[in-house]
Amino acid sequence: MNRNIIVLDTTLRDGEQVPGAKLNVNQKVEFAQQLKRLNVDIIEAGFPASSAGDFNAVREIVRTVGDSVSITALARAVKSDIDAVHESIKLAQNPFIHIVLGTSNIHVDKKFNRSKEAVMQMGVDAVKYAKTLLPEVQYSTEDASRSDFEYLWRTIEAVVKAGATIINVPDTVGYAVPEEFGDLIRRINERLKNLNENVILSVHCHNDLGLATANTLSAIHNGADKVECTINGLGERAGNTSLEEVVMGLKVRENYYHCSTRIQTTELLRTSRLLTHLTGLDVQVNKAITGENAFAHSSGIHQDGLLKDRQVYEIMSPEEVGAESMELILTARSGRHAFKNAVEKMGFDPGDAEDFEALFAKFLTLADAKKEVYDHDVFYLVTSHRTLNENSGHLYELESFQVVTNDLYPTATAKLKKGSETFKGSAVGDGPIDALYSVLKTLTGLEVQLKDYKINSLSRGKEAVGRVNIRIEYQGKIYSGRAMDTDIIKASAVAFLNGINAALLDAGSDSPNPQS
Repeated sequence: MNRNIIVLDTTLRDGEQVPGAKLNVNQKVEFAQQLKRLNVDIIEAGFPASSAGDFNAVREIVRTVGDSVSITALARAVKSDIDAVHESIKLAQNPFIHIVLGTSNIHVDKKFNRSKEAVMQMGVDAVKYAKTLLPEVQYSTEDASRSDFEYLWRTIEAVVKAGATIINVPDTVGYAVPEEFGDLIRRINERLKNLNENVILSVHCHNDLGLATANTLSAIHNGADKVECTINGLGERAGNTSLEEVVMGLKVRENYYHCSTRIQTTELLRTSRLLTHLTGLDVQVNKAITGENAFAHSSGIHQDGLLKDRQVYEIMSPEEVGAESMELILTARSGRHAFKNAVEKMGFDPGDAEDFEALFAKFLTLADAKKEVYDHDVFYLVTSHRTLNENSGHLYELESFQVVTNDLYPTATAKLKKGSETFKGSAVGDGPIDALYSVLKTLTGLEVQLKDYKINSLSRGKEAVGRVNIRIEYQGKIYSGRAMDTDIIKASAVAFLNGINAALLDAGSDSPNPQS
């Protein structure tokens, strides 16, 4: 009989700690809705104590999907953090508080500068307090893979007796190797089942040595009941365990692991692509499961074998993860029903009648320009349509622009709008983009530095939609901006303004970013 493995997705918490992956509230809700379609068991929605924005985002995710998906959020072992988590998630149907505290010598000595017993007591007190607020509490022994085993176990034993219902064992810095990590989980599992057989054993692995998926699967094989993952393996440094890799590893090798998940695997590719569009962080082409080449075969020997039987070189079908052999193509004559079906098929909510009509009007404009509209174009339409937010009156918008390029003086002229104010100006530069960004910096009055500029084509044809991703530095902080348009110069301008707007919206506080 198969064991069910509980899947927690922490893309909106650990994944968002990646530079450039910061999402606004609307984007977080959009992604949480897709995680609901993916059928994850738990969403870790954020770190509410870090900022008012993160607190409100967690609460909005609870309001949107908390009736059907378990929601948690991260807290350090301090009362104010635990209160923030409780206040943000308490209206969810199945909420639980997640507390993290280090157990390795380097964390105890360098981070806390306290004795091991004092740090352990901090954890016990935190769990006892959290239990007065909610019945379910997860305790993460940060940097467990580098911890002294007996101290690690004494900590686990103490917090379970204090009321912890889930014990999470993180490989915080990606130090573990599969055999060693599997043995660690086996030893903890044996003792934990004797202590309290109802406590769930969980793991959270990072990918610094490229072993996150292998370590997670080894942990499952040795008794772990729950895994913490992110879509596309997004996360601190080299990233986290990739959800799609673990889920499909268990599915394809079910005869070995004798485990399964509740994940709707046909939603995997759609979830991966949505995250790419929201963050602008591309997936490497040879990435397992969700890379563009994951099901591509160029070798003549491979192609010959596939023509005879796909199982010769494929251990899973593209359809299992949501890839399709036929791409939907729309035109201006496709009509509302066909367009609405395309939007829904990609996992988006078409919205109310008024919002859908506004979206459909943009589709017609694009279809007239491109003639044929592909899947990536539909992604572009929906995501760009929904980037408008309540703060738009306080942010810069591009009203019009003109760029003249030549060998001597490339020049850009732009007109911006901010609420009821308008700003106009011109500037020269080393090239058309440099001239454009120079005038935008002058008009906004923000002295920012361009750190990265990247262009991708999102679809086919002469009028393909292009996506621009930029990273700027302002007052020592890095902000990202993204935009898509058939006019790549316009997309460059809007992406730059989006980066500037992100800087304007930033509260300016140095929020802590705990790992686990």
